[in-house]
This record gives sequence, structure tokens and C-alpha cells, in this order.
Amino acid sequence: MRAYFLLLRPKQWTKNLIIFAALIFSAKFSDASAVGLALVAFVAMCLVSSATYIVNDALDAEKDRLHPKKKFRPIASGAVAVPAALLLAVVFALLGLGLGFVLARRAGFLILVYLVIQVLYNVALKKMSVADVYAIASGFILRAVLGAAAINVKISAWLLFCTAALALMLGFSKRRNEFIQQGEGKAQTRESLAGYSRGALDALVIVFATCAALCYGVYSIESKTASLHPGIFLTTGFVWYGISRYVLLVFNMNEGSEPADILLKDKHMIFSVVGFIIASMVAISLTRIPLIER
Repeated sequence: MRAYFLLLRPKQWTKNLIIFAALIFSAKFSDASAVGLALVAFVAMCLVSSATYIVNDALDAEKDRLHPKKKFRPIASGAVAVPAALLLAVVFALLGLGLGFVLARRAGFLILVYLVIQVLYNVALKKMSVADVYAIASGFILRAVLGAAAINVKISAWLLFCTAALALMLGFSKRRNEFIQQGEGKAQTRESLAGYSRGALDALVIVFATCAALCYGVYSIESKTASLHPGIFLTTGFVWYGISRYVLLVFNMNEGSEPADILLKDKHMIFSVVGFIIASMVAISLTRIPLIER
């Protein structure tokens, strides 16, 4: 049973927490009905994303056996048979898609689009440099929009830009780590790595870290949410600190292979996330900030 549980990659479910962004910034976190709908969306995306991870592991089993860490994954190690894994993936995908359509037609459609992109990723996009990371980043954008669709609210374009930039920063950080760790045999475990260079990956990480920080800064003072709740700008410090810490870990300690591990284990990142959530909830309850002009 443990092998099947690991097959689902539960640590990766932290990516789905972005679904709750709309709940927080629309000031509906005290609405039990909205919280329930957001939780259903979260569960639906956990089911669907786990299904895509299973399919990815089944398709990449041979290459994973050549990787120092991925060779221990349930399918690559032989702990779970491919037919059983694929059956589980189909069941999870259908359950997640069904939950999405139960929430709302738009929510179900967004989950369907996510699945289509993941199919394209597994078939072709993961072999293409840059396109591979953009395909992964699109999943984060869809998660953010899904959170809004689940509770029937709109989401700021600036927040989507920030989400996309953060996802691209994480994606290129991961490719950078793989590029360095795999050395000369990098293309054997991931074909897209052959099209990258160390310098290009370094630059892309910095570019999108900067974009994420700037986009969130603009969102915190220029969005409709910021107009209604000026205190939102107080959350910017936690976002910038988290980005700075992540960039430090990527360049000084060559982290980035598993963003979920950093989020769950690094004290500074935990501080950033918890501080951001608390500051957001406090900010939403404020109508003005003393000494700050709006």
C-alpha cells in the first residue's frame, strides 16, 4: 500500500494550494460555503494531478531507472506494475473530472484543459526545451483560475501574471538542478535538457524571479482587491522574502529539484508562507492603513 501511496506523489499536492488564493483575496475565507467549494476543487485537482504523475511515471519508467533518485519511484523500481498504475490513473482522473463538473461547468472545463495539456506534455512537450517548463507553468495558472471558478469570483490578471512567473521560476530552477546533477548523461533522463545551457538557465531563473516580484508588487497596489483592501501591500514583503530565499537556495545550495521539499522543510519558506497567509487575512479586514496614501 505504501508504494501505491507514494505513486500519487502526495508532496506535490502542495502545488494545489494556489487554488485557495481566490478564496483569500476575495475575502470569502469566512464563508463556510465558499471554503467547502474551494476544498472540493482542491481534492479534485489532487486526484487529477496524481493521475497525470502516474501516467508520466509509467511512460518514463525506463529513463527513471537511469536517474539516481527517480529510480526509486514505485513503477521504476518495480514495486507497482504498469497496468495497475494506469488503471488507478484512469479512476483518479475520472473522479477528479467528475468533481470538477459537479462544482461548476467552468471548473470541470478547466480541469479538462489541464488534462489535455498534460497529455500533450507527456506525448511531446516534455522533450522540447522551454516548452516543457511553460507547459508545467500553465498548470499553476489553471489551478489559480479553478479556485476562482469554484467560488464564482473573478481573479486579477496581475495575480495570474505573478502565478505564471513564480511557476516558471520554479520550473527553470528544477531544470537547472537537473542540468547540473546529470552532467554528461543529462539527455538520457530528460531530452529537453540537451537544449539548455547553464548560463541560459541561470538567466531564466533570475528573469522570472524578478517578474514574479514585480507583478505581485503591482497587484498589491493597483488591483481591484488592493483598492478595496489597501493593506494587501503589507503581504508583499513576505512574497519578496520567499522569492529571495528560494533564489538563494537555488544558486548557493543547488536546490530546486523538488520545490515541495523546500516549501515543507525550509524554515524561511515556511515563515514566508505562514506570514503571507496571516498578513493577507489581516489586510482583507482593513479598509485603510494609517499614514499610507491611497
